Amino acid sequence: MKFPSVFRTATPMRFDIKPRYYDPVREEIEHRTAQIKRDLEAQGLLDTDEMTSRDIGSYGAGIRGSFAQHKGIKARDGVTMFASTAMIRTFIFLLLLGSIFGYVYLGPVIFEYMGYAVALGAAIYFFFRLKPKKKHE
Repeated sequence: MKFPSVFRTATPMRFDIKPRYYDPVREEIEHRTAQIKRDLEAQGLLDTDEMTSRDIGSYGAGIRGSFAQHKGIKARDGVTMFASTAMIRTFIFLLLLGSIFGYVYLGPVIFEYMGYAVALGAAIYFFFRLKPKKKHE
């Protein structure tokens, strides 16, 4: 029995396979057509440019070459170190850790001190954020 919940829980994925239709006659026709086109191309009676747009074999080379040119994760432009999720988590963790140890050693007065520290940090942040940037820097 399932208890009512505010949060949505994950449900297991259903296995759904859609069978494909295999037509051996059609496959044989496609193989013969491809063979005839290769023969006409070898004789020079068929233009090569017509084949490249419809040729199934041309897809393999593009996929194979795309992985060889991977250069790693690109650095994001304009994103500071303080905007990253890991840095924000670290600040929150240190804030919680400091509040716990401060409450143990100093008592409830630590929250007043932390409020002053947060207000000072916010003032410094907004001072540098709202300060106009020089055009030649």
